[in-house]
Amino acid sequence: MTSSQQLKLGALMSYMAIGINILAGLLYTPWMIHSIGRENFGLYTLAMSVISLFVFDFGLSSAVTRFIAKYLAEGRQDKADNCMGLVYRLYILIDIVMMLVLVGVYFFIPQLYKELTSEEIESFKIIYVIAAVYSVISFPFIPINGVLTAHEKFIQLKLCDVAHKLIIVLTMSVCLLLGGGLYSLVSVNAIAGLIMIVLKVSCIKKFTYQGISWRYFEKREFEEIVGFSGWVTIMSIAQRFIFNIAPSILGALSGSTSIAILGIATTLEGYTYTFANAINGMFLPKVSRIVSNDNGDVLPLMVKIGRIQIYITALIVFGVICLGDHFIQLWVGTGFKDSYFCTLFVIVPCLLQLPQEIGNQAIFAKNKVKKLAIVYVLMALVNIVIAVSLAPTFGALGICMSVFVAYMVRTIGMDVIFYKDLHIDVMSFFKDTFIKLLIPLILCLVLGFMINAMIRIDSWLGFIVKGICFVGSYATVMYFLAMNDGEKELVLSPIKKISRKL
Repeated sequence: MTSSQQLKLGALMSYMAIGINILAGLLYTPWMIHSIGRENFGLYTLAMSVISLFVFDFGLSSAVTRFIAKYLAEGRQDKADNCMGLVYRLYILIDIVMMLVLVGVYFFIPQLYKELTSEEIESFKIIYVIAAVYSVISFPFIPINGVLTAHEKFIQLKLCDVAHKLIIVLTMSVCLLLGGGLYSLVSVNAIAGLIMIVLKVSCIKKFTYQGISWRYFEKREFEEIVGFSGWVTIMSIAQRFIFNIAPSILGALSGSTSIAILGIATTLEGYTYTFANAINGMFLPKVSRIVSNDNGDVLPLMVKIGRIQIYITALIVFGVICLGDHFIQLWVGTGFKDSYFCTLFVIVPCLLQLPQEIGNQAIFAKNKVKKLAIVYVLMALVNIVIAVSLAPTFGALGICMSVFVAYMVRTIGMDVIFYKDLHIDVMSFFKDTFIKLLIPLILCLVLGFMINAMIRIDSWLGFIVKGICFVGSYATVMYFLAMNDGEKELVLSPIKKISRKL
């Protein structure tokens, strides 16, 4: 199967996996809240966020994708094997250090989260241990995604993701049906993750020739990998000081109820980001080939993918703006009304950021991550200062206000890097994407508000009717007033293929 075919089918599988994940999350999140209670849901959110503060790939997964893709393009499988040997020794070393840090944090939990009750502290300790043990076991296997991406095995990677979502859905559903509590739900997530590791390792063995040279060591190459991943590590740490630190700030300054409200907003933001960003990672090998050519221009690809991203992201963001309040009330109840305003603050920046993600891929491919890391550090500092200032008064809403400002700082900083370091004509990008689509986008937003105001059925039926009307009007406006011939063909092509088979 060709790279292009892998890419197309991989994109399809990505959206299938995401669709399953979103649908399942929408179904079992209110079920989970009802079963374990809002406070325990807040503790669940807090535990996952605390673990994620310490458990991340330190930029090595990106390094794996970049360097292995480069070596494979050069026909140097031996160099790819050597790279894996160097990376895995780093992963094992980091894993040991991370385990020690997680053990240390455990003993300071009561001092860190003073706003939690003694009962909540004890429950939190148990789920923290479960999540921490799983994290230490799974950490060395983080590079497997980078390996499959570098080998352009997108179908296999995304099939594994689909299987992962299905396993979680089935096991979580069984757990809730049997009356499982907070501890059971955390354990189920861990077991599903371990099963997925086995599946992906099997795919690497079957569909690639990737090996690991444990005895190889080259100081210059080691320094190059560390140099690349070092700045990505700084970026990853900075990212943790956005959403991942937020529940901890609320745990110290507000309480578990505020964490639960934030959890709903971050869940919806995660769905938006994941859905709209599904295909971007698969373009890293292609972007690497473009930027490796001195005369390569990434702008045409950035515009092409950026416009598609706008269509997808705007549909979700506008849907939340116009119908989100009604949806959240139906979904999780009136006790989460503030989650609507929180969600608006964290997803609106996605409309600016996500269409530019191909440019972000170019930064990695061109190894210009140092300046991007500086932008992320600035973003994190802005977020922490505003969050700590606003959280005591506004709770979860104050956190989300800080995230909004931080995201805008990141977007502006990225545009500066695109222009100055990658020589991307940013104004031309905005002209061919946002400006050309501005009138249709405004029209869709107005139609969304009109649909919400005209249909006043306060039930799931009413919401579904609203949703169908909104999606239909959005698709119509975009098809006839926004899409170019190539984009229309992209929409019509699968329809034509299906009709011919019928």
